[in-house]
Amino acid sequence: MPTDCISYQTSGYFSKLIHDYLDQKPELKPLYNHFPTLENFEKQIEEKKVNFNDNYKRQTLVNVLKSQYAELNVSKETLNNIELLNNDNTFTVTTGHQLNLFSGPLYFLYKIISTINLTKELKAKYPENNFVPIYWMATEDHDFEEINYFCFKGKKFHWNRESSGPVGRLSTEGLDEFLEIFALEIGHSNNANTIKKLFEDSYLKHDKLADATRYLANALFGDSGLVILDGDNAELKCSFIPYIKEELLQQTAVKKVNETNEKLSDYFVQVNPREINLFYIEDNLRERIILENGIYKVNHTKIEFTETEILALLESNPEKFSPNVIMRPLYQEVILPNLCYIGGGGEIAYWLELKSFFASAKVTFPMLLIRNSVLLATEKQNKKANKLNLTWSDLFSKQAALVNRITEKLSDFPIDFSEQKEALQKQFEKLLELANHTDKSFLGAVKAQEVKQTKGLENLEKRFLIAQKRKFHDELQRIIDLQNELFPNQSLQERQANFSEFYLENGEQLIPKLMNELKPLEQNFNIIIF
Repeated sequence: MPTDCISYQTSGYFSKLIHDYLDQKPELKPLYNHFPTLENFEKQIEEKKVNFNDNYKRQTLVNVLKSQYAELNVSKETLNNIELLNNDNTFTVTTGHQLNLFSGPLYFLYKIISTINLTKELKAKYPENNFVPIYWMATEDHDFEEINYFCFKGKKFHWNRESSGPVGRLSTEGLDEFLEIFALEIGHSNNANTIKKLFEDSYLKHDKLADATRYLANALFGDSGLVILDGDNAELKCSFIPYIKEELLQQTAVKKVNETNEKLSDYFVQVNPREINLFYIEDNLRERIILENGIYKVNHTKIEFTETEILALLESNPEKFSPNVIMRPLYQEVILPNLCYIGGGGEIAYWLELKSFFASAKVTFPMLLIRNSVLLATEKQNKKANKLNLTWSDLFSKQAALVNRITEKLSDFPIDFSEQKEALQKQFEKLLELANHTDKSFLGAVKAQEVKQTKGLENLEKRFLIAQKRKFHDELQRIIDLQNELFPNQSLQERQANFSEFYLENGEQLIPKLMNELKPLEQNFNIIIF
């Protein structure tokens, strides 16, 4: 194959907004702070130093992290990174992810590896500072249906239970039965036994989903110094009280984000703000806070507060207030000495809606970096693609377009009837000239005949293409089969498959190879051959 990466812009899997962001189109410049280049981090560091100079916040962060890691076997690299957060020359690079069962789709790995690798690059460039990779667990989400499964070799494994509150507080009860079913699927090899033990140690030895996910991420990346943070914490939310109060009383977010969204009218807007961008949470409840006639109500419940009551609750129990997708980024940047957020295209799209909101809150807006994307292929698949004369760009194409293009390439004569259509059009132009000198009924007849014959040519073209596809069926089927292997359900592999599928084949070399290959600032879609 001629290349081991293609650009995000030519992959066909990113939106126009992300294309324009990557191309640094001038009209988008007001929506972000500094574009993510190694040199630009110098400016970001200086700005964050000024904006985040609160030793109490750092100490609170370190104390909370130590508490959250108390029951884990923690690597010296992670312990050292936690301690470094006390120092005013230590900064973070952050990614966030849902608590998907057993990590969910493959890009969970790519997000975290991008984050770890960027901190290494920053340390090499700016050795006088320290850089800590943070995985922010989305423990307060309540969309259980989005996270209660993962896919393995095309099969979906579901965790069947009910959930209504924040998923991080959800009990892991019942996952022993889930493991029994999954274990039958993966067999009894050494790698399969490692996978089963990792699942068991993560989910069967921890009572809450947040603790299980922390254990899993720590087991996979602790030796690289990853620091895992759960924002569902009263001490951390104490620092966020002024911003929650502002949201309750002034509803600044909706005003500022809507102003920005007007500038994004040429694009698909990823998220729309609410009047109040906060939830009320308890162990089995996460519902929106709504303001009606001066009373703060919790949606779908009978819980309500006067302004005085809700502000008193905020001071005494800030953990009962949960930021939504609009407010969560601000919460993150308020409590972390963060320089950069790493996320997928959809995440970066909604961050681009937030800069004016951050400015109104007087919080430094982080740099926004699109995480590494990866297609994993075997040497056998690579050789098959070479034999079929396919490039990686071919394989990234939509299947129908790819099949048509290959059919045309294999055909001994052109399938495109453009030449015939052009000749037909010229003939009818002459006929229409003649028709203009006679009555209107003849003019209509000529136009109707033109439509009929053009349509006839188009139908012949389609039938000819179908006939050629039948002729080259075997070769086209091999191409379709290969693309379906690499793009399950004609979608990105990284959004479908779970890491266990590839660990089963590659074992302990999987993550080190990814760590070695991925370069977060290069902004390409990587193809990695095992």
